[in-house]
Amino acid sequence: MFHPHGKHLIAGNWVEGDETFTSSPASGLPHSFSAGRLSDVNAAALGAEEAFWSFGYSSRKERAAFLNAIADEIDARADQITQIGCSETGLPEMRLTGERGRTTGQLRLFADHVLQGDYLDRRHDRALPERQPLPRPDLKMIQRPIGPVAVFGASNFPLAFSTAGGDTAAALAAGCPVVVKGHSAHPGTGEIVAEAIHAAIQSCNLHPGVFSLIQGGKRDVGTALVQHPLIKAVGFTGSLTGGRALFDLCAARPEPIPFFGELGSVNPMFIFANACEKRGDEIAKGWAGSLTMGAGQFCTNPGISIVLAGEDATRFAQAAAAALSDVSAQTMLTDGIASAYRDGQKRIAATSGVREILASTCDLRTATPYLYETTAKNWLDNAVLEEEVFGPLGVIVTAENLGEMREVALALQGQLTCTLHLDAEDFDDAASFLPIAERKAGRVLVNGFPTGVEVCDAMVHGGPYPASTNFGATSVGTLSIRRFLRPVCYQNMPDALLPGDLQMP
Repeated sequence: MFHPHGKHLIAGNWVEGDETFTSSPASGLPHSFSAGRLSDVNAAALGAEEAFWSFGYSSRKERAAFLNAIADEIDARADQITQIGCSETGLPEMRLTGERGRTTGQLRLFADHVLQGDYLDRRHDRALPERQPLPRPDLKMIQRPIGPVAVFGASNFPLAFSTAGGDTAAALAAGCPVVVKGHSAHPGTGEIVAEAIHAAIQSCNLHPGVFSLIQGGKRDVGTALVQHPLIKAVGFTGSLTGGRALFDLCAARPEPIPFFGELGSVNPMFIFANACEKRGDEIAKGWAGSLTMGAGQFCTNPGISIVLAGEDATRFAQAAAAALSDVSAQTMLTDGIASAYRDGQKRIAATSGVREILASTCDLRTATPYLYETTAKNWLDNAVLEEEVFGPLGVIVTAENLGEMREVALALQGQLTCTLHLDAEDFDDAASFLPIAERKAGRVLVNGFPTGVEVCDAMVHGGPYPASTNFGATSVGTLSIRRFLRPVCYQNMPDALLPGDLQMP
């Protein structure tokens, strides 16, 4: 049985705070944890800056060994992580096991990726001393780490997007020390993962400032972290409101820094005529499964389906309602998320022109599905209908014709995903939607469902604002490492003085 000690990990030291907060687990006993202080932020940032002078100039082999060591140490604590993670979040054991595998898998993937070296984007323009009218110097370019990075843990992924999750793994792979602001929804899980990272730091003989974890704390702790002058970038997964506030703080600094915020979206699905006629029931059942997976607490949850009005749309709605009605109540991650879900449901239900197809009830911590229907015209007239409801709530939007469906697509804000359900007979109609989908989303799917984000080279988990604050980046996949690098050019630099990855054989 794992019993948290409730301390911060600050540059190699387990530190107890003056104030504490109590966790609110879905099951089991609550625990007391130290609340972050401004002094903890400063100590962690100073430690990260000191560590950068060695870790930022470490070899790719050393960083790969460190990433693999973290993965090994997490696996060594598998049972404890599952126990505390299930207790804190209410997520089932299978989900925690799968998420742990994803977390260690991306650490090992990034280790392999940095060993290959392609991410460095090395370039060399040789000197042309005889060129007229002016000679060209010898120019070499490589990507270099930017410095200490702040990472905010996510509420809905206690492992894959939190303490040792994607942002942390990407920053460490790049050579950047990390200061994590742990999420108060799962502090025990964060603590034991921090122990794993601490053990890996020791076994790899790295500077202890390479990683720090600050638990809890008031809003001023997060503010101080993103505004600390030694922090050079921020990774965040969470709400639009919270993310935008931190983004503005980063931009308002005397030295503005990049804020890589993944803020969620409604992830629309466009269902074309032939696909709806031939496979409407099948698509509806798949949508219901995707919509309710993990109580709908995924940033890629497909909250809106757009169909052409008519008998096929009616059958689609009936099939979706039937599939959703079979879904039992599920525990939500926190009381706050459950409350926000209820508020979002009430907001949708109170909007003019919205018809309720499936109603249900929720208690303080559980969620059950809701399904609503409205017309494309009404959706276009009510911006509130495009606001994300974080949970298993779906909205069917019926368009009178393809032109109206296209209007909905054009009116969308930035999205993480956009899905096209189509058959071969729909290709001509769908072709005009693809350029719109490319402009609106970071990932475009055909005949699938967006929940489930593969960790690989080609994945993009990001998109135009408000899906994310940087449309040129992804928070998942090996390309995510590039967020924490910047290009440096070396002119006429002797080989002996170049970074090891640029030295000529």
